[in-house]
Amino acid sequence: MDFSGKGAIAALLLASVTSADSREVLVSTQDQFREAVTSAAPGDEIVLANGRWADFEILFTGDGTADEPITLRAQTKGEVVVTGQSNLRLAGEHLVVEGLVFREGHSPTNTVISFRRNGDDLANHSRVTEVVIDHFNNPERFETDFWVMMYGRNNRFDHNHLEGKSNAGVTMAVRLDSEESQNNHHRIDHNYFGPRPALGSNGGETLRIGTSRYSLSDSYTVVENNWFERCNGEVEIVSSKSGRNVLRGNVFFESRGTLTLRHGNFNTVEGNVFLGNGVEHTGGIRVINKHQTVRNNYLSGLTGHRFGGGLVVMNGVPNSPINRYHQVEHSTIENNTLIDVRHIELAAGADAERTAPPRATTFSNNLIVNSGPTPSIAVHDDISGIVFSGNMASGVTTLPEDGFISSPVQLERLPNGLLVGTGDAADVGISPRFSIIEREATGTPWYAKPEHRDRFEGGSRRSISPAEGALFDAVRTAGTGDTLLLEPGTYRASRVIVVDRPLTIVGKSADDPPVLTFERTALFQIEEGGSLRLSDLIIDGRDAPDTYGNAAIRTHRYSMLNNYQLVVDRVVVRNLNVNHSFHFLKIASHTFADEILIRDSAFSDVTGHILDLGKETEDLGIYNAEYVTVADSTFKNIGGAALHLYRGGTDESTFGPHLRFSDNRLENVGLNRRNKTRASVLLHGVQVADIHNNRVHDSAAIRVLTTVGDPITRVRENALVNTPQVTVSPVTSP
Repeated sequence: MDFSGKGAIAALLLASVTSADSREVLVSTQDQFREAVTSAAPGDEIVLANGRWADFEILFTGDGTADEPITLRAQTKGEVVVTGQSNLRLAGEHLVVEGLVFREGHSPTNTVISFRRNGDDLANHSRVTEVVIDHFNNPERFETDFWVMMYGRNNRFDHNHLEGKSNAGVTMAVRLDSEESQNNHHRIDHNYFGPRPALGSNGGETLRIGTSRYSLSDSYTVVENNWFERCNGEVEIVSSKSGRNVLRGNVFFESRGTLTLRHGNFNTVEGNVFLGNGVEHTGGIRVINKHQTVRNNYLSGLTGHRFGGGLVVMNGVPNSPINRYHQVEHSTIENNTLIDVRHIELAAGADAERTAPPRATTFSNNLIVNSGPTPSIAVHDDISGIVFSGNMASGVTTLPEDGFISSPVQLERLPNGLLVGTGDAADVGISPRFSIIEREATGTPWYAKPEHRDRFEGGSRRSISPAEGALFDAVRTAGTGDTLLLEPGTYRASRVIVVDRPLTIVGKSADDPPVLTFERTALFQIEEGGSLRLSDLIIDGRDAPDTYGNAAIRTHRYSMLNNYQLVVDRVVVRNLNVNHSFHFLKIASHTFADEILIRDSAFSDVTGHILDLGKETEDLGIYNAEYVTVADSTFKNIGGAALHLYRGGTDESTFGPHLRFSDNRLENVGLNRRNKTRASVLLHGVQVADIHNNRVHDSAAIRVLTTVGDPITRVRENALVNTPQVTVSPVTSP
């Protein structure tokens, strides 16, 4: 049934349950809901009838009591789906919301669930439980909104399922921007914070408590027994920006970034589990400010470095402004276990501004074990202000002078799968009574948690013959993850082929690859939800219209909410030269690729760029691709750049872009007068770059411009003939 507000049938009119004790009111239209709210008394339950409620801005107000709250719930949990432009606001005392699903839409305001009606009308002693928000995103990638905003005092958010936030804005935030929302004693527990993809910008935190402006105020928020799974939005998964918060018993599973004590004092981080499983950029805990306590946490298989390391103790700014980095003082780091944590950073971030090292801080009874010898502890400044005592380390080649015993450590696996020390290490690291929350004990029991799999897998395989329109029709009717096997022959596309789901197109015979030509300004257009994998094909631009700016592949012309993936493997691309600025991949601003991979492919006679990933020129730390790999490929007679990858600005909240450009052959690349990059390869602000074993003949230079952070740039074993040397230099301010 569809309950859009005014068209429900009369047979589903307001129904009241006769029991005086239960006082349930079943509503089937938005008007009925508003009437029920107006008359609700303590103990009443307003029940939304099962079905789809479209464009429903739910305002739930009232004053219940501790013993008799006013409840808004689904008739059947999970079968009330709120869609379209919808949201929920709570205001009053002792309110409960339960069992709703927000899906297939977005909020018309800046919040999906808000614990207030407006700045003066807040919710207190209220609860939201077993509610789902699933990919309920504003369609404009950088139109910032929030899924949950907690205001007021003594509220609880528990057993909820939040998955797939992909536009800018924190998934969940606790606000302290009025006295009525400070010292709030909120509880956030047993929630499932599901996958959040990389945003490619600041503003992708999963949970934030406070803001820098109010960071010297106390929140007293408890965050416990939640599961954070692949929360990869930016470098801060959880950002505590207020005082006296407790974060305990949470699990961070393969999540890139850290739990960061960004602002505020007297916070406690204890009993949390960080399981990286070797996934890149998985981190642990970052410590800033005063009187912080980090104890009895378990960290394993974490690979992150610098601000995203396994355990990071920051340098501060002397007399720091409220929004910068306060010095670490009077803090305690004790009884933590770190197993195969690649980077522990002490006095991290030391630079010309951050010159105040940690002081009056203790680091004691921590257990650090690596499976192989590694210098996992990095010291960036004076650490005499940290007192080390009673720590044990095994497999760590570089240690502070005092406070560590370096010797082999025997480990025992607990029934919950975690490792603890035995023998001399029995009292070091986490307690053997350490408990871990199970994944299935978080979120809702009735809404399935996502499976993690390759987006190109799971579909069917179909053979396609080169009849007129056959490729267009096959893509249009393909299912998610399908593979289309093209018979030898020529496939001429008279229309742009739209790719709006993961799709693989592969030549059936590598010895006789099919030829794809196109008569429109693009062959493929990747749209929302789309990803494309091509292999064993020839793409020929000979039939393209005689106009500038064509592309073999392009993204949607405007902002794209969902990240895409492009894989080009054993593909020949030729004759993209009927007019100037004919690109291989042409993207729009505010589009983002998780990965672009070109491997074992050949490009020739192209008047534009092969990959132009430089559309975010506002210098706000935004970029267009997380991982770019170009390997074992040839580029000949390319007017533009083989690659332009750009990330501008000074923000330090992201991990990428990452580039590997290796084992390629370039000849006559980048010399066209329309090539504004003036390079065969131009990197600007790339955080990790590996350029090696390339042979470059008669081409423009490879140029690397470094900006913020601690970029890693490796340039080695490149052969340059009649080509300028590779340059690596910092960006100079105008």
